[in-house]
Amino acid sequence: MAVYLKRRIAQEITDELDRKVRQTVEAILEDVKKRGERAVRELSEKYDKWSPPSFKLSRAELDAIVAKVSPKTISDIQFAQSQIRRFAEHQRAALKDVEVETLPGVRLGHKNIPVESVGCYVPGGRYPMVASAHMSIVTARTAGVSRIVACTPPNQGAPHPETIAAMVLGGADEICVLGGIQAIAAMGLGTETIKPVDMLCGPGNAYVAEAKRQLYGRVGIDLLAGPTEILVIADDSADVEMIATDLLGQAEHGPTSPAILISTSRKIAEALPAEIASQLTRLPTADVAGVAWRDYGEIILVDSR
Repeated sequence: MAVYLKRRIAQEITDELDRKVRQTVEAILEDVKKRGERAVRELSEKYDKWSPPSFKLSRAELDAIVAKVSPKTISDIQFAQSQIRRFAEHQRAALKDVEVETLPGVRLGHKNIPVESVGCYVPGGRYPMVASAHMSIVTARTAGVSRIVACTPPNQGAPHPETIAAMVLGGADEICVLGGIQAIAAMGLGTETIKPVDMLCGPGNAYVAEAKRQLYGRVGIDLLAGPTEILVIADDSADVEMIATDLLGQAEHGPTSPAILISTSRKIAEALPAEIASQLTRLPTADVAGVAWRDYGEIILVDSR
């Protein structure tokens, strides 16, 4: 038997929120399709307060931004990318072309051909998401993609230097400081300054995911990723402080990130809300994690394993 000590918000509420996201994305994509760069710039000004002379960074701008990154961080980025590149090279080597003659004069087969161009979206936020740049840009370059466009949103008036460094070192051909639906629309539909790509990849919030979904068919996509989520299963031997830390460590990824505890221990289950509240008073990302826990956190008490 399961007893809910805390439930997430009602499904009807999330369904309505999803409907509003779909409508917002549809309207923005249509606007960008009709007005191109002008619409993208207006959206960037509205949502990110960002309207530079050009969203695309020049070589000089890239060099200046990368110069701000510490040598240790550059070394860490290079190390991570070398590991990802090495594995991607083995993956590519495992993809074999096939051609066979099934009957005299009848030849069948398949070839593995990289797409011509890819748009890689790297989320922003308070902290640089360098891993998203590694996983998308490095793998696309290793696969043999000819043109790689990368977009990341500004953070308080500028991009994260570490993210830009990861994009540069990963091998992106065009790097734009542009975020949200407008970035996905610019890459997927094209503008006067950004040629459309053949495929979109990379994570993002609900609006980014929905934009990719609506553009699928016009372009390829990697997958439809949902929000970051976590489920902790604990008995009475668990540490409630560690449980709360694990839950909030994922809840801070976004305000719709589910964080769930299933426990056989009433003591643990009942102690968790106070521990969450305590940690939220010290957590730098409490404004996001707190909303996620309030709306999508759950505590479920069960009587057996």
